[in-house]
Amino acid sequence: MTSPLDQGVVLITGASSGIGRALALRLGPRAKALVLAARRKDRLEALREELTRATPALNVLVVECDVTDRTQTDAMVTRIEADLGGVDVLVNNAGYGDLGAFDLADWQKTERMIALNVTSLTYLTHRVLRRMVARRRGGVMNVSSGFGLTFGPGMAAYIGTKHFVSGFTEGLRLDLAGTGVRVMQVCPGPVATEFHDTVGNFTGMDVPGLLMISAETCAAAAIRGFDRGRALVVPGFLMRVLLFLGGYSPRWLLRVLYAPAARALRRKQLAIRAGS
Repeated sequence: MTSPLDQGVVLITGASSGIGRALALRLGPRAKALVLAARRKDRLEALREELTRATPALNVLVVECDVTDRTQTDAMVTRIEADLGGVDVLVNNAGYGDLGAFDLADWQKTERMIALNVTSLTYLTHRVLRRMVARRRGGVMNVSSGFGLTFGPGMAAYIGTKHFVSGFTEGLRLDLAGTGVRVMQVCPGPVATEFHDTVGNFTGMDVPGLLMISAETCAAAAIRGFDRGRALVVPGFLMRVLLFLGGYSPRWLLRVLYAPAARALRRKQLAIRAGS
């Protein structure tokens, strides 16, 4: 069976940078049309120019859209249906995180993160899915996180959103078994994107280079797994090993191992606040 990515209409949220941009560049030669959705229209326009230079026959639709806004999301889906006949593959890539103790977090940022990582992903999937099921062809690729499969200190709400994405994706895959619609989640560890700039890293510590992978490597692994009908893709060999070991470790042991880092993070965060 051919992949629905081939000659399909592919909608990528959060397409202006990082993993979303890398996915678009890799899918350009294969898709019939790419719909690039994000809030930064100037970046989307630049990406469209790059895509059409490489693949002149590719239809690229740029949509400036805040997917947490239900009205904008509905208008985007309506436009895609009118101009391109609807979405064949949805890539839910938009999302962001926040670093710090939950009680010290800014609630407005936390609330928006939940709206983007959870509610908008679920709503957009629901909006486009019925057409795929009716045609018995299509796919949903949810970009989750390694934290969707484990836990750690300093990112409680973000980890919670990614656990939702992982559980939702697994359940959705079961719901759609036999319909011809593929469902897959991508759970990367650290990826060299703007995520690490927006997360608010106040610790002064960088992610170990051995764990970091490029957005291009992540995108290549995701597409390869989707083509093969996989349920879960964890890009990066070392991250796969760490998550495998973590999955077989007792939770009480992980709590003991993470506790010193959690206490150090809180002390650092409180010290910064006291000095501000």
